[in-house]
This record gives sequence, structure tokens and C-alpha cells, in this order.
Amino acid sequence: MSSWFPIVFGCWAAVTATVGMPTMAQTPVAEKAAVLQPEDLFGLSAAGDAQISPDGRFVAYVRTTNDIAVDRGRTTIWLFDTRTHTETELREADVDADRSHPRWSQTGDRLAFVAKPDVGDVGIFIYKRVSGQIARIATPTRAPSHLTWSPDGRTLAFIMSAPGAPETLGAPLHKPDGAKWAEPLRILSRIEYKRDGEGERKPGYAHVFIVPTDGGTLRALTSGSFEDSGPLSWTPDGSAILFTSRRGPNWERERDLYAIYRAAITNGALTQLTENKGPETSASVSPDGKRVAFTGYVQNYRGYENRRLLVMDIEGRNQRVVPVLDDRSVDRSKPQWSADGRTLYVGYEDHGFGKVASVRLDGRMKTIVSGLGGDEGIPDTPYAGGAFSVAKDGTIAFALGSTDHPSDLAIARGGSITRLTHLNDKVLSGKRLGAIQPLSVISRADKVPVDAWLVTPPNFDPSRRYPMVLEIHGGPFAGYGPSFATDHQLYAAAGYVVLYANPRGSTGYGEAFANGVNHSFPGLDYEDLMSAVDTAIGKGFVNPDRLFVTGVSGGGALTAWIVGKTQCFKAAVSQAPVIDWTTEVLTVDFYPWMGKQWFGTQPWEDHELFWKHSPLSLVGSVATPTMLIVGDVDMRTPPTQAEAFSAALQIRGIPTTLIKIPGASHSTFSTRPSQSAARVNAILAWFARYDVAAR
Repeated sequence: MSSWFPIVFGCWAAVTATVGMPTMAQTPVAEKAAVLQPEDLFGLSAAGDAQISPDGRFVAYVRTTNDIAVDRGRTTIWLFDTRTHTETELREADVDADRSHPRWSQTGDRLAFVAKPDVGDVGIFIYKRVSGQIARIATPTRAPSHLTWSPDGRTLAFIMSAPGAPETLGAPLHKPDGAKWAEPLRILSRIEYKRDGEGERKPGYAHVFIVPTDGGTLRALTSGSFEDSGPLSWTPDGSAILFTSRRGPNWERERDLYAIYRAAITNGALTQLTENKGPETSASVSPDGKRVAFTGYVQNYRGYENRRLLVMDIEGRNQRVVPVLDDRSVDRSKPQWSADGRTLYVGYEDHGFGKVASVRLDGRMKTIVSGLGGDEGIPDTPYAGGAFSVAKDGTIAFALGSTDHPSDLAIARGGSITRLTHLNDKVLSGKRLGAIQPLSVISRADKVPVDAWLVTPPNFDPSRRYPMVLEIHGGPFAGYGPSFATDHQLYAAAGYVVLYANPRGSTGYGEAFANGVNHSFPGLDYEDLMSAVDTAIGKGFVNPDRLFVTGVSGGGALTAWIVGKTQCFKAAVSQAPVIDWTTEVLTVDFYPWMGKQWFGTQPWEDHELFWKHSPLSLVGSVATPTMLIVGDVDMRTPPTQAEAFSAALQIRGIPTTLIKIPGASHSTFSTRPSQSAARVNAILAWFARYDVAAR
């Protein structure tokens, strides 16, 4: 049956006697304390950005810990000694500051990092391992990223947005002394004038900077009305830095046309090394300085392309694809060379797991790590993948994902993986968590296998019948995996089975699977998700009369789409959704290219295509009570999207509520613990309101 046929489906037909289940409000206090509570979010921590010293002994990593006093995750840097299994926090002063971007010098005697205090100027600092001293070497005007040491350790390179003068238009007005005028006009003529999480962008462009590691004046190595980006890679002789940039007369309208450039340290002279046929990024110079590994693909304006591993000589000639990762995409991080220059280490996703592989230049590959945790702090949903680093002896440091706790620090050495930290033992000790189990699904659309997982409530009894929440990932070009997620655990603690899946569009399954929604999202992913629902009901412990659905971003769009297709769900919560594709692709923070890449055209060229994939087109068929949640400064899926769907439901008399999260963008949707906990409480209360079978 076509996924576009606008009728409502029935869910799995078999319905038997229902065994009631208490809601959290009816659960005894002692039993509540034994499962994860929303308030527990304030005590959680997670490891990320693990950076191993060249000799493999020390690992510097970023620890994110939710702080109840300031209601957000604090980021600190810890140094773990793999020989003594002791760790120390690095603090440059006894002040409150977020510390990030730890990076070792090539000799491993020093560690650079960034500290951004609550009050005061951001700084670049260097920690001397032997003496333990920490010194500020620079006070950049804006936050730096991609810190990278020169081979001789005398210079540090980084990316920073160089301040520029605000635009003006028309003759200036002269304000009398003491007059109280309104704020001046904001002139916004740049295409990329806004960015989610940042708001309206300050004047200026991101460029490559360098600074002496013993302190001194910052020097811009690149300039112009272009955006440069990392990661950065020095040539072994220290004469040049390789980086990624978008340059040319139409660079802002062709967002995915990146090229790799080389900048001379002496005078900033630029050499373009790649052909700019797609996003060619993440340059990494070999130890002998003769070759460059990088990642990229040819831009074909499909929804998804596998990112390839490529190698060229230092002058940009003899480019070739390394034949590795059969129908999988290497991740965006910089490929890392072995000390002898014969092997590269790359990350990739496969069937819901983040992995690390060693790759010979002839394509021979060996997977070393499976289970990379994320680097985005404490996860509310279980996205796969993460960063890693490699020592000269081949030891790999990474954040290890798990089903029963947020990411911890780990190393892979000698064929075995060692977990080094247990950051949440105190908070989670004595807590009964939901267990995660795989669910094999065959799509009813075309018999394609779909990966899915179930989270069962603590004290799960398979002879009982439970309500179920279908939770849908965003993207759509992303992937979930079997790892800890606060949203899923809180739903399970409230007595729900949680179903999540990687439908068509998900990454980690090859180009054909991801492009199953090419120029047609939502589409076959709906069929995949409903097949997962039917399969879960078929297990016997899910009550088909107590089904609920939610999702964020792309998952929010699918939630709104689903309630226009079926009345199986008793209630729905669409979070940060896309509702109307025409307005979305013209107001999103990266709007110039989104329409062409996701739909192959623009709204004024084929309005019908954009409309038939918009959940708003199905609103006349919605009968399910549907709540909308969005951050009030979201620039990726602007609040007007959720407002439009809520307004349409209000006009039609369908029960709805609109919730705005103050100060939240798309990228910070769940980063404030109080808001994340309140959001889950609101979702559970909405579901309970319409869970008639539980009464």
C-alpha cells in the first residue's frame, strides 16, 4: 500500500484481555525511589572528547556533569593515568569555568585547552605535565575551536570567528547626549545571518589563527569574507597548515561544496588542494609529510551520500579512494595516522553501533572498537557514534557507550577494551533501569529488515501487558543504537515499554537504505515504524489499546505525519517538528541548500512535492490528541512550525497543547536538566490524560 494514500490504518488486529498497570502516580514511594526519577538527571555525568597522550599513558577527557545550582551541564577536564588508574581535575584557577578542547603537544609534555568562565574572558591555557603548572597563553576575542599543536611545540593553531564591523545602510543618525533611543536597526544581508544555538550571527567570518605557545599576539593566517573550518593539520616541517574552507563567489549558496586548502605559515599564501566537488574535509597529513588523508564525496544532491576515505599527495595530486567500509560512511572526524604512516584509523557507524577501524592503504581493515559513546554530554536519546584518539603505540581512547549508564572513559589496547571510569555509580547504584533488547523487524512495505530495540520497564514481567511509547529519532540521516538515554529510561520507569527503531533514512546501513527517503521524507520510514509497532505488539506484552508516540526534530515531523495516517495511538507529542516543508526550507538556519538537497528542487519549482510530504497536508485527518513542544529560539525547526500544527488542531477541535522551552534552541533542546525533566513529566502527563485503558 502506498505510504502517501491519505487514509487511517488500524494497528495490529489481535486484542486480548488487558492486565492493568499502575501509573507512576499510583506507584509506592519506595518503589519510585528504586527507579530513575526526573530529579536524578541533576546528578548524572558523562565522558567525552577523550584525548590520549602520544606515549599512551595519560588520557585527558571532558567530563560533563549536571549542576543543580546553575541548571546545566558543567564541562571540566580530567587527566587519567592509565598506569596508576588515578585521575586529576585540571583547573587553571579556582573559578567557575567550562573547560573543553584538550589537545596534547606532539611530545606529550603539555596539554592545551580552552576555558570559558561564567564571568570574564575566554582563554587558551597550557598545562605542563611534569610541573603541573597551568598558564594562560591567549585571550581570544571569541571562543576558539580545533586547537592543534605545531610539530615543534612552539605554536598553536585554532579556528575562531574574526570580528567584523556591523553592516550599515543609509546615513547615520546622531543621538544627543543622554537621549534614550531604541536599539539601532539590524541589517541582515548575509545569507547565513543566523545559526541555531547562536542566534543572529555577530559580524565576522571564521578563520585560521596561530599564537605562540609561550604567549604572545594572535595572528590571523587566513582572511576574507569566507568561512574556514577545522579540523586542522600541520605539515611535519611546520611550514603550513591544512584546513577546510568554502571559498568562491557563490560559497554561501553551496554549503556542501567544501575544499581543502593549505596556508603557508610565513605569509598565509593559500593553495587549493581539492576540486570542490562536494564536502572535502578533515585533512590529515601523514607523518612523513608526503600524503594527505581526508574524507568526502561528490555532491549529487541526494538526501544522503556515504562519506569516503581518500588519500592524495601533499600537493593535491593523485587523489584516490581507499577501498574500505563496504557501503558504510566514515565519520566527519579527522582520520588519524599510525606512527609509521602505514595505517589510518577512522570511525564509522554500523547497525546502531559507533565503531573504530584500522585501515591499510590497500583497503585491508580491522574493526578495533565497537560502542563509541557520544560527545554531546548526558544523552536524552541514544544516538550512535563519537570521537576517539590514538597514541603512537596504537592505544585508542574513547567514550564507551553502554545500555545502563552514560558514557565512561575507556581504552582499547592489545585487543581488549578497558573501562577506566565509573562516573555514575553513585547516582545509579540501587536504581533498577529499563533493560534494552533488540527487536527484529521486517518492513511491511517491501520486506526490508529494520533494526529496532525495546526498553522494558524495571521489574518487567513478560506475562503482563504494558503501554508502549514509540520514540522516533531525528535527522532523518542519523541512527540510534542500544545505549543509555534518559528519556527512554524515564518512560520505562513510568511503566512504559519504549520502542525505538532505525527506519529508512537512518545511517549505518548503506546508501540505499538511507536514501529510501531521498526527496521523499516522510515516506517509507512510516511503513518501517508501523511494522516495528506491529512486531512489538506481536511479542505479547504490549497492549495495542495503550500506544503512544513521540519524537524530536525529524522524529517530531514523523510523529505529526503518523497521526495524520493512523488512529492507532491514544496520544502523541511532536517535539521540535517540521510541519510545512515550504516554510521550513526557507527559514531554517542553513536554508540556501536544504530544499535542493532534500527534495532535488525548490518550493517555487515544485510546490506540490513539498506539500505532499508536509505533515500539515494531513492535518484534516488527525483525530489523535497531539501536544507540540519546541524551543523558543530554535532556528533549525523554528517555533512557527509547531505553532502552525497546534493552531490547525485547535481550529479543528482536536485536543492539543503547545509548550515552548524558554531559551532553548534546536541544539540545546534538552541541555538544561530542569527543562529536560519538566519536558518528560509533561509528556508523561499528556499520555496519562488519554490513557483511558489504564483507568
